[in-house]
Amino acid sequence: MMELISEKILKGTHLHTITVDKFKTNSLNIYFQQPLVPQEVTYNALLPMIMQRGCQEYKDARLIAKELEYLYGANLIGDISKKGEKHIILFTLTTIALDYLEEPKLMDSALNLMKEVLFRPLIDEGGFDKDYFNQEVSNLESKIKGRVNNKNQYALDRCIEEMCRDENYRLYEYGRLEDLKAINPMKLYNHYEKIINNSPIDIVMVGSMKHQEAKDYIIKKLHLKDRNIEGVSFPEMIAAKEDLNEVSEDMDISQGKLILGYRTQISYQAPLYPALLLYSSILGGGAHSKLFLKVREERSLCYYIYSKVDKFKSIMLISCGIDVAKAEETKAVIADELNEMRLGNITQEEIDNGKEAIITAIQALGDNSNSLAEYTYSQIVGDFYLSPEELANKIRAVSLNDILEVASSIKLDTTYLLGTSKN
Repeated sequence: MMELISEKILKGTHLHTITVDKFKTNSLNIYFQQPLVPQEVTYNALLPMIMQRGCQEYKDARLIAKELEYLYGANLIGDISKKGEKHIILFTLTTIALDYLEEPKLMDSALNLMKEVLFRPLIDEGGFDKDYFNQEVSNLESKIKGRVNNKNQYALDRCIEEMCRDENYRLYEYGRLEDLKAINPMKLYNHYEKIINNSPIDIVMVGSMKHQEAKDYIIKKLHLKDRNIEGVSFPEMIAAKEDLNEVSEDMDISQGKLILGYRTQISYQAPLYPALLLYSSILGGGAHSKLFLKVREERSLCYYIYSKVDKFKSIMLISCGIDVAKAEETKAVIADELNEMRLGNITQEEIDNGKEAIITAIQALGDNSNSLAEYTYSQIVGDFYLSPEELANKIRAVSLNDILEVASSIKLDTTYLLGTSKN
């Protein structure tokens, strides 16, 4: 069993280690936690982009890449994500495990690079380097505009925007186009200083390194200090609207996208949460699921269909690719399948297949150090930790009555249809 050791190593900074010998790499993940709010979302998205462009010791991306290559092909990535109303800035450094090298200074050098990128950015006249800033603003603008190119993800995002229109979770994690013109290098650097000095930091280390060894390296090389943190909490769950919110967006595409958003009223901390995961797996979790077999295979109403649970918002989304002309028929068949589950028409085989699918996915976390680190942080950020083994055991223990209790709480909130009316 993988053991998590968590320790507050400084005011505002926690270290979490999972020591496993099976990986040939060590994965060091540093998470800065911010509120997901309109006035800061685009600033947050820009930061990891520009911070990777250059720092005081390695002044451009070419020199950073050269140092990573010197570190036996280490990898350093900065990115952004949202977990409920929390906006997370993440930097991941992956190195070869020390067990496989006779190179005692590898971790010193790797952490020095991480320190430089995080805490010694390239500054020009009180702000970020102007050339890098302008390039990354242009790159972010292209990224935001280009989100429409992935029609499936775009439709999911748009459904969430409509479903959560009065919640900050509606915000796209990479920000808003209208903010870009107002941001300048000095404003962005001031925001950077606020994050460095006030954000809660969680460091997750997965690999062969023991907790105390990782702690010693991090304290010695990253030069962290106590900070006056500004905590971020999750808001209360929101119930489904009384009136169904139906949204359609006209776009000339060959395959329409239908997204259905449901409020579950089941928190990830609730005893019923494992049953919610199983409910979604039975409903739309793969080729074994009711929606796949009924809507796609039997009725040929869609090209693909699946359901998924958004852990931190207590919502469930059903996504499918359809002919737009068959949207209403597809909605009706999906509604019938949800009603079948409410009535208890669930076989033991369906329960067993659903459990097997989830448990297989949980066990696969142990095959990749970065995936295991991300799973661990998703537990930590919610202040409710279940190891993969504990979650798998809770899935195994879910009963039919638990699934029926979940089924009775699921309520449709929003439907979103992307496609052309010409169809």
